[in-house]
Amino acid sequence: MPKKPLNSFESLGNISFDNLAPDVELGQLINDKKILKIQNLEAHFSNKGRAGKVVTIIKGFEGDIPSLKSLAKNIKTYTGTGGTVKNNEIIIQGNCRDKIINYLIKIGHKAKRIGG
Repeated sequence: MPKKPLNSFESLGNISFDNLAPDVELGQLINDKKILKIQNLEAHFSNKGRAGKVVTIIKGFEGDIPSLKSLAKNIKTYTGTGGTVKNNEIIIQGNCRDKIINYLIKIGHKAKRIGG
């Protein structure tokens, strides 16, 4: 089939993409071929028991440990900080609650800001 030259925006509008995957609905995150449900998460501010160091703690995740670790890794990458997973909570270094809440809402979770 000979290719037609694309000389105008009208000719660009006629291009069809048959091999693209369908869009994932907001609130669904594909991870290891599983669709995770929407979580009600809380972003807490804490500096107790950490020699005055400030951390953000994300609580309320319901799911398996690999999914929790995957979410923690995505949050750490997005914020550019370190962190860990302990006792079904994600602990992120520094006070970046607003950035984390925006990210969680962007990927479809419900998030609240808790504490000072």
